[in-house]
Amino acid sequence: MSEPSRFDRGHTDDLMSFLAASPTPYHAVANAAERLEKAGFRQVSETDAWDGSSGGKYVLRGGAIIAWYVPETATPHTPYRIVGAHTDSPNLRVKPLPDAGGHGWRQVAVEIYGGPLMNSWLDRDLGLAGRLTLRDGSTRLVNVDRPLLRVPQLAIHLDRAVSSEGLKLDKQRHLQPIWGLGDDVRDGDLIAFLEEELGLGAGEVTGWDLMTHSVEAPAYLGRDKELLAGPRMDNLLSVHAGVAALAAVAGGPELSYIPVLAAFDHEENGSQSDTGADGPLLGGVLERSVFARGGSYEDRARAFAGTVCLSSDTGHAVHPNYAERHDPTHHPRVNGGPILKVNVNNRYATDGSGRAVWAAACEKAGVPFQSFVSNNSMPCGTTIGPITAARHGIKTVDIGVAILSMHSVRELCGVDDPHLLANALVAFLEG
Repeated sequence: MSEPSRFDRGHTDDLMSFLAASPTPYHAVANAAERLEKAGFRQVSETDAWDGSSGGKYVLRGGAIIAWYVPETATPHTPYRIVGAHTDSPNLRVKPLPDAGGHGWRQVAVEIYGGPLMNSWLDRDLGLAGRLTLRDGSTRLVNVDRPLLRVPQLAIHLDRAVSSEGLKLDKQRHLQPIWGLGDDVRDGDLIAFLEEELGLGAGEVTGWDLMTHSVEAPAYLGRDKELLAGPRMDNLLSVHAGVAALAAVAGGPELSYIPVLAAFDHEENGSQSDTGADGPLLGGVLERSVFARGGSYEDRARAFAGTVCLSSDTGHAVHPNYAERHDPTHHPRVNGGPILKVNVNNRYATDGSGRAVWAAACEKAGVPFQSFVSNNSMPCGTTIGPITAARHGIKTVDIGVAILSMHSVRELCGVDDPHLLANALVAFLEG
């Protein structure tokens, strides 16, 4: 007889809402900030002087958010407990000159971001969302969350070889979405359309960071609704769990660490940006917090030496149709609890002492966990864990939730695992 489900309907329903409302990193951090504000956190500006007061604070920069809670008992050298995650997902992003087309079709010129499963973007109803920059330097979020664009697949009658040789897509020629009809390509059409959507004047928008997303809503799946299908689980599932965990521990009476959420942008293309894990954002925030509490460089060194980061990113559940692609003795299953990710070549940052930290948190929370390693015959992926460990010199452990269809426009996880991850993160942040 199988173990009864630990499914928390409220948590997973809330995750579905978060996924649907966060089509871009900019929307994800705005929604995270809104949830933290309700838990008593307040935004601080990087250009202002910081004080050493206790309480919850956060910094927003582009598609990244760093949030932390300073207990009243914190000293300048109190270590941090960090949950790391990333806000970006592979997708199709709009080029600087977006208006394109031909043969009676209007199209939007897009560039491939990250490493998407390109076939999953075919014949999907796509919306358009992102960040617009106005002439005065201010920014506005935009989300056209309705069927607006589509990348149509070539009919089989015109590609008979697809059945025998497989689908072959050229990133430049075959993934440009259509969004209307017309023989004349008019420069400025797309941005004018978005200005009208937001009620802006013509020519107000001078910069944009726009991307496509599937408008299909997240949904429970399966006979017993044991599965969750939805977009951007890699890695908004971890962002959502981190926000929930940080809000839950804020104000705790016996916090021995300063709990932190660090959700970065640009993980899918290497993390090298001012909002990525390989940039200075996290280190700057942690150092300024030490100094704002009257600390010295010595206090900063002591705090970092005692700090631990859980880098939470999705991993691979065993695929029933491709089980030979997985390590034969490590087969993470959905709804089996979050996974500990290990790679001895440091594609993941976990070592034995880090495993012990994770095991203690899971034991405290009553959460089972599984282990993941790659098949020796296949290259191992990576995430922000090794970058965080190397850049800041802090102990880092790579963990996450096992999913299928990673980097697809629509991914799949078990309904138990998001809540189990959040519970384990609460226990970790509490210390």
